[in-house]
Amino acid sequence: MKQRESSISALVCGSTQGIGLACAKALAQKGMQITLIARNEDRLQSALKTLYGNGHDYIQADFSHPAEVLQKLNHYLNTRDKSFQVLVNNTGGPGSGPIAEANADAFRKGFEMHLINNQQLVQALLPGMKKAGYGRIINIISTSVKTPLNNLGVSNTIRGAVASWSKSLANEIAQYGITVNNVLPGFTNTGRLTALIKKYAIQSGRSLQEETRLMEERVPAKRFAQPEEIAAAVVFLASAEAAYINGINLPVDGGRTPSL
Repeated sequence: MKQRESSISALVCGSTQGIGLACAKALAQKGMQITLIARNEDRLQSALKTLYGNGHDYIQADFSHPAEVLQKLNHYLNTRDKSFQVLVNNTGGPGSGPIAEANADAFRKGFEMHLINNQQLVQALLPGMKKAGYGRIINIISTSVKTPLNNLGVSNTIRGAVASWSKSLANEIAQYGITVNNVLPGFTNTGRLTALIKKYAIQSGRSLQEETRLMEERVPAKRFAQPEEIAAAVVFLASAEAAYINGINLPVDGGRTPSL
């Protein structure tokens, strides 16, 4: 089904900063109506002002409390009689550290913030996508689903679970004109990367500049991505032109992932 972007509504998670905000801006530039969802209302209001066009809005909800997310989303859908054709699943990743030292609560929290929220958001939005005959579910996860990353044991585990969930879902709902794909960012200039660099610098005794240079050297492109470069992949996967791309992991990493 050919769908004009101006008739598409997109729900973008974790959209007050970094990759999430870049995705919201890029989708708005294509004419889509954007609903931001994140926990900080002041940041949501500020982010809303940066979007191109009119008619955008937001939902304030904390992804560490999945029941709250679902309740607020359902209230939003019911009171506005609205549906979404695009869902961008994106939220902050689990903390760093060796997997052998991680406690069970770290896994539970990561599983709820990512997989459980993804699942209930999809279940809430799926009827509207089926009715429209058009849906794009795009999950921002990590290159760790191809090659686990050192010192990110909990994140590797949770991201892998989301990737398998996504592929299973893609196989089930493609018949309704709905695709499900994963975008795998490499090192990207966001607050999360800055925090990781600071942590690694403290652990190694190196300066921030040296730690940054060493990380950039691990990328064939010899630089970090900008959030807008990740968003460009999301925009394409959300488009009508990407209708036959389904169930894939798309690295946007400057060539760093060592596998095909």
